[in-house]
Amino acid sequence: MKVSPLAVVLVAAGSFVAAQSHHHHQHRHLHVPRAPDASAGETYYVYELNGESIPQAQACNGIQDGKLKYADGEAPPDACGPKTSVPQSTAEKPDAFYEAPPTTSASSTSTSTSSTSSSTSTTSSAPAPPAYTSAPSNQPSNSGGNGVNSEFPDGQLDCGTFPSDYGAISLTYLGFNGWSGLQQVKMSGGQATNIVTGVSGDNCQDGYMCSYACPSGYQKSQWPESQGSSGQSVGGLACINGKLHLTNPGLSKSLCIPGVGGIKVQNKLQKIVSVCRTDYPGTESETIPLGVEPGQTDELTCPDGANYYKWEGKSTSAQYYINPQGYPPNEACQWCNSSTPIGNFAPMNLGLGQNGDIYMSLFPNSPTTDSKLDFNVRVEGNDLSGVCKYESGVYYDSNGPNSHGCTTCIPASGSATIVFY
Repeated sequence: MKVSPLAVVLVAAGSFVAAQSHHHHQHRHLHVPRAPDASAGETYYVYELNGESIPQAQACNGIQDGKLKYADGEAPPDACGPKTSVPQSTAEKPDAFYEAPPTTSASSTSTSTSSTSSSTSTTSSAPAPPAYTSAPSNQPSNSGGNGVNSEFPDGQLDCGTFPSDYGAISLTYLGFNGWSGLQQVKMSGGQATNIVTGVSGDNCQDGYMCSYACPSGYQKSQWPESQGSSGQSVGGLACINGKLHLTNPGLSKSLCIPGVGGIKVQNKLQKIVSVCRTDYPGTESETIPLGVEPGQTDELTCPDGANYYKWEGKSTSAQYYINPQGYPPNEACQWCNSSTPIGNFAPMNLGLGQNGDIYMSLFPNSPTTDSKLDFNVRVEGNDLSGVCKYESGVYYDSNGPNSHGCTTCIPASGSATIVFY
């Protein structure tokens, strides 16, 4: 049976901005390009936000909540029905969907970039957090799997085997068999022209990029040289002929590599705080978990802008979502909805990157939400370039209150701690 994608074009209703985390540009229109052969055989629907595929659930929930609407009149009645998922058993798979990566990592002196693009919520205060006292059994460990520095056996493991013996953290609660995100990718002209983001219940299989989380202080090393034709990012291991393959062995043959070091996060509160990093390059959802327990200090992962992932030739930074206290990572570090200010609706973002100096920024997660954190945050360190803190719902820099947030930096050899109190 032949399956074909069918276009459904959507736009923002009112001031809605679709809820997707990005490091480089904002997206304000949602659409799906029509395939030339969309009328042939059974159809399915693929939702795309300014050239970037997003999960069906996000698009359909936006329609049902009135936050999105169809741009070209009424869509087919089953556009958000049972046919919206790609039929995994019949979907045509490409023979190859990424080009061989370079043998050495690239370098660049471009400025670090970080931005957020998300959906609007008007929640003004956080509801009472759950009575969380100890780690649930499915909460990911900050220390990750075994063998974080081990070389990955390229092309030997079955795609159904999650590589926890090679440092990757299994995130079973996301519904991807441990993976942090899945992307079905098709190539044309050396670029990914069709990227379908997996939904819970999908598996790593032929034609997919399978992304993964790394332990505290580490970040994934694998992404293909070929990226999205419209600026989308793609990342993880490639599933080809039923086996997992490295996509960037020139950078590392280990799945996880350390960041530049020197940046920590400390929790002086009485409840856990989840700090969730976006899976970038990849689905760009905030699924990379770090649960900071009361009294605990953990390392944050800061990418080296000169030697990590580049977006259109520019160096990139890490973006984190800081959640209200009391929510463990298995609740907070995934796609959520506006009923609770967690996940993509968390009140605060943290940007972290190195471009010469190491830069740290605290800023509100707007326009997604106007919720306030139920605790204070400050950056501490001996070599800080200036003040950066959040107290009683107000951001401060060296000049005083600043509604847009604050940025400070330290020398590359320095250290700093983001403190929750």
